[in-house]
Amino acid sequence: MTANNRSIALGALVAFALLAPRAEATLMKSATFDEKVENAAAIVLGTAVKKETRWDASHRWILTYTTFRIEKSYKGLPAQQEITIVTPGGQVGDLHQDTPGVPEFAVGSDNVLFIRNSSQGPTVLFFDQGAYDVDKNRLVKPVASDAVTIDTQRGMAVPAEEPRTLQQFERDVRDAEQRGAIKNRMEMIKRQPQEPPSLWSTIVRNKFLIALAIAGVALATWQYLRR
Repeated sequence: MTANNRSIALGALVAFALLAPRAEATLMKSATFDEKVENAAAIVLGTAVKKETRWDASHRWILTYTTFRIEKSYKGLPAQQEITIVTPGGQVGDLHQDTPGVPEFAVGSDNVLFIRNSSQGPTVLFFDQGAYDVDKNRLVKPVASDAVTIDTQRGMAVPAEEPRTLQQFERDVRDAEQRGAIKNRMEMIKRQPQEPPSLWSTIVRNKFLIALAIAGVALATWQYLRR
């Protein structure tokens, strides 16, 4: 099977898994921590204080709105005190809709959220991969998930991130931002049009050849004058 065929087959498997019932594992493309930091519109630590579920405007999909009181912002939203996150799925009356790979939050829980903007409002970036639980000991770990993250380059499952202290998590976010800034600067340099070399830089770069040429001209002139 060629690399292209493997990519198509894996893509079909992921698409099928996303439509499977929640009782079965869901496959999802893995995102690195740097990718999450780079693509997040905001990263916050907060406590869920309110949760409500209702139909969308078309009355086709159930959406859950969870409001978080922001304890600390690591990226974006520097002065905002609360944010309401919308996620697909939930229950209205007797009707329940479920969406595989989407995190569920409980009122009173502490979470770190990687946020992206959507047409329905702020939501979680990269589904389950953009949400972390913070326990009473201030350990940060990925939310419980039925999703299996897949490295599409190697075609293998990626293990979940290890729990880490909140302080270490903050350092990891800052380090990822620094790496992203360096990468962006390098890409900007590559995209900048190259200025044509100046006359002086051309002379300096080719000084040996120019010296030979001058010596040749001087020798020819001296021989001509001796005639």
